[in-house]
Amino acid sequence: MKKTSTVVLTMARRFQASPKDVYKAWTKPELMKKWLFSTESTNQVVRNEFHIGGRWEIIDRRNGIDYQATGEYLELDPPHRLVFSFEMPQYNDLEDRIIVWVSPVLDACEMTFKQEIVVPHEEDWTDEDLEKAMSEFIGASEEGWDRMFDNLKQLVETGEV
Repeated sequence: MKKTSTVVLTMARRFQASPKDVYKAWTKPELMKKWLFSTESTNQVVRNEFHIGGRWEIIDRRNGIDYQATGEYLELDPPHRLVFSFEMPQYNDLEDRIIVWVSPVLDACEMTFKQEIVVPHEEDWTDEDLEKAMSEFIGASEEGWDRMFDNLKQLVETGEV
């Protein structure tokens, strides 16, 4: 059994859009393809079984390499809350958990995003080794989601990415 630790990434964004539009961008395959993980031009496959226990999948092809992201819906409360597992099997067999809250704020909405990241590590790692690995996982995840959320903002505010 692999030794793991969990670190939490929390981010928030405000959009000039309705909670319903933001929620749809997370759950409708034709919208997911435009912003989630990459862009419409590189996302080759988008599948979504939108119900509790349903699976979702995106395959993104960049530089001839396919990157798969997949997971299962755990909780759904449209248009306010979405909880799902998140896996990238080409990297490891660990499963993160993502929670998205969408709340109305005046004529806009705020999205709060939380990712519980499972970090693999070796038995003999020191506290310093573990801290470094957790920091690297948080940094890489935050950078990737930040780019995606810029695309999400563009999509829900203008209809295009």
